[in-house]
Amino acid sequence: MAGISVLSLVWASAVLLVAVRAELKPKTCTEVRLAYGSKGFNHNDVPHQGVNGAQLKVCPQGFTCCTPEMEEKLSQQSRTDLRAPVTQLSSNLQNTFTQRHRHFDQFFKELLDNAERSLHDMFTRTYGVMYVQHAELFKQFFQDLKRYYVSGGVNLEQMLSEFWAGLLERMFKLVNVQYHFTEEYMECVSKHTEQLKPFGDVPRKLKLQITRAFVAARTFAQGLAVIGDVVSKVSTVNASPDCVRAAMKMMYCPYCSGQVALKPCPNYCLNVMKGCLANQADMDTEWNNIMDAMLNLAERLEGPFNIEAVMDPIDVKISDAIMNMQENSMQVSQKVFQGCGQPRPAVPDRVSRSAPDGGFNARFRPYNPEERPTTAAGTSLDRLVPDVKKHLKLAKKFWSTLPESVCAGERVSAGDECWNGTAKSRYDSAVMGNGLANQVANPDVEVDITKPDLVIRRQIMVLRLMTSRLKSAHNGHDVTFFDMSEDGSGEESGSGCEGQHCTSDFVFTPTITKIPPVIVRSGEVSGAVSLPLTSFVLLLGAASLAMLASRG
Repeated sequence: MAGISVLSLVWASAVLLVAVRAELKPKTCTEVRLAYGSKGFNHNDVPHQGVNGAQLKVCPQGFTCCTPEMEEKLSQQSRTDLRAPVTQLSSNLQNTFTQRHRHFDQFFKELLDNAERSLHDMFTRTYGVMYVQHAELFKQFFQDLKRYYVSGGVNLEQMLSEFWAGLLERMFKLVNVQYHFTEEYMECVSKHTEQLKPFGDVPRKLKLQITRAFVAARTFAQGLAVIGDVVSKVSTVNASPDCVRAAMKMMYCPYCSGQVALKPCPNYCLNVMKGCLANQADMDTEWNNIMDAMLNLAERLEGPFNIEAVMDPIDVKISDAIMNMQENSMQVSQKVFQGCGQPRPAVPDRVSRSAPDGGFNARFRPYNPEERPTTAAGTSLDRLVPDVKKHLKLAKKFWSTLPESVCAGERVSAGDECWNGTAKSRYDSAVMGNGLANQVANPDVEVDITKPDLVIRRQIMVLRLMTSRLKSAHNGHDVTFFDMSEDGSGEESGSGCEGQHCTSDFVFTPTITKIPPVIVRSGEVSGAVSLPLTSFVLLLGAASLAMLASRG
């Protein structure tokens, strides 16, 4: 009986020794040589059989098919491979909004060009030489609208008031050619434009429509440009050394163990990517806010702030105002004479030369609306807005779901037999949450949560500022933007983006207030506000006057 036990013990020891020797036997590295060469590296760098990996810094240090030099090259490759899916997804998103911005921008500009052409053609046929003599007034009107849309710097309400005052001055002279008017007299007439209401209710309605529509259109186009620019800047953020190390371990340590076809476990991949993309995930709140603000403003563009509905019939509305002036010319003239004094008669020869052939009424006649040419050049807001709304909805939560988008398909294993960072087995660690603060216990990536990425923090501020502007536009209020880009030009930035690169670093202040603008330095992630000394003094002075007025 004892002999049998000894025999069994000897047999078990022999089996164990064979197993150990088999385990210690160097592995063949043929598949690794092929895979390594397919990456563009020299396959001769790969040993034919496994070697001792004691000098490896990232991968397991048992017998391996990798040398330290190979590990370094594969680490650099992992940096590229890590960026590839993120760059692709971000590039697709950026192109989506860049293209939509281009479509909207071209549409808005063509809409203005067509509206101006329509008015010119219609008024030339309708009013003839009388319009031609004063065409510069209408040309300036459209130039100011285009300038506002492209670069800002135009007070729409003031511009419209000046347009109607200029139109009144010209028409008042035409309906009173028997009188001579001095510049001082016409200044008196202009000051009473709103009181006289010579054009009926058209100026009031048109001012409301134009200001709301143009603020909404310009802000919406700028929002599309800013979104694309933010994606571009965030997607180029470099991976940290710890992230590259984790990516190397996940992607290429299976090579070193001779398992080139082994893919990472899905949850293992998620933890690596959540650590590497933690800063991007922190954009999610402001990103979703700007998506919602754009969607809300899109609803306005389809409804009461529809710039196409305003500009398409602009010639009709201005012509209606002119007809109102013609019909009320006697009452308007009498009110002016009462308020500004009786003008002196003009020289008879001047009267005869000034009077248009056929008389005033023959020229200022209604036109046939069917003669109006169509505008909106091949597309319309009815087509553009639903398309961009669809993409805005799809883009929500893009940054927080980016790890899931990367760790999908052929990039990860479909089963439990997968690479877990050390061997072919299950991955049992819990999946981390999104954002920098949730990476404290990440088992696969060392993340310094005390050092947020400043590029991304800056873009978070850009999104927050743009969202505020969109909300103001949704309420019908304009906001003045100042370019705070690196070139330091300091010029105002509009929907503009006339060039290929659109800056997205802005600060803003509502134009509805008279208080000097508070300038927020975009580069100061702490959110501190800095005021020039003169602005600060003026601000204190304004506050003091307001307090005195309230006490009085």
